Amino acid sequence: MSTTPGRRIAQAWIALRADDPEAASAFTVACERLEAAKSLRGLRRFRVFELRGALPAPEVMADLLHRSTQFYNPSKERCVVRCSSAEPSPVQAGEAVAVVVERGGDRRAAAERWWRHETGTRVEVREGVAWVMRFDPGADAAALGGALAVTRGRLSGLFANPHSQDVDVVTGPPSLEHWPGARRGPAGRGGRKGRP
Repeated sequence: MSTTPGRRIAQAWIALRADDPEAASAFTVACERLEAAKSLRGLRRFRVFELRGALPAPEVMADLLHRSTQFYNPSKERCVVRCSSAEPSPVQAGEAVAVVVERGGDRRAAAERWWRHETGTRVEVREGVAWVMRFDPGADAAALGGALAVTRGRLSGLFANPHSQDVDVVTGPPSLEHWPGARRGPAGRGGRKGRP
């Protein structure tokens, strides 16, 4: 299978086709209990896979993802594949995104084995959850998204446990480099341990 020269990172953003009960429940809890959610107007949840390695052309990669039960169920979910930060994202300008991964537990070995069997090439596959937050116009989405991202008590934070998860919070469509735990830095693999 031919690969695209220089293509090293891609993401697959996966969401339910139907309403997401987990996102609806989190939205209700946030709005009822958390001060930082006073101007929260929308909340969506995505499972996000990051693939690193010698990747094929985008259309080939999309076909591979569509055929594999390791990534998503096309009967129940939809998938947006991004092979560069310039490609369309399910995140709109002004929305805050909290990407949450299990510290040391985001690698997906079964998906890596499947990929190698199908393509003959090795890739690293990681999985996380992206919480996409839409706030009132004029609200400080970055600050509010950061306040909602990390749980620090019963009245603050909602999406990430700082004791066992890493999180990155960005505003607008994230670059392909915004992946907690995937970048190696002096503070550990992510360089950020449970902080927005």
